[in-house]
Amino acid sequence: MAKSQQTFNKSEKVKKRLKKRKEKQERLAERRANNTKGGDLDDMIAYVDENGRLTDTPPDPTKKKKIKAENIDISIPKREEEEIDPVHEGKVDFFNDAKGFGFIRDAVSQEKYFFHVNGLIDEVAEGNKVSFELEKGLKGLNAIRVKKI
Repeated sequence: MAKSQQTFNKSEKVKKRLKKRKEKQERLAERRANNTKGGDLDDMIAYVDENGRLTDTPPDPTKKKKIKAENIDISIPKREEEEIDPVHEGKVDFFNDAKGFGFIRDAVSQEKYFFHVNGLIDEVAEGNKVSFELEKGLKGLNAIRVKKI
């Protein structure tokens, strides 16, 4: 007589696998039975009230504001051009002749402006009164066309 090919260990593994599958199906059925997610469409809808808050009640149509599309401006407001005197006067606050740069303190606003030797028209030294024009540089306004007064 031929011996059975199925050993005790194989049959135990099959039993264990079937038991796990059955437990998994029971858990799935239990989750489906106790499911509270989803539900009704009315439960899922959210409304925005007149103050911009989310609510579950629909907005009151009497509080609705009508806005005409013509009244909506989609543009940047025009900036008023200020008449600025292009020539400023000031005093050389600091000047490094070796490195070729310095700072001028404006006589009116008391602000300091950087200047470079390339922007000089006349030779200057610390303490000289100068006239200059301003130009936008990488790190702010720079003085150019610097002349001694």
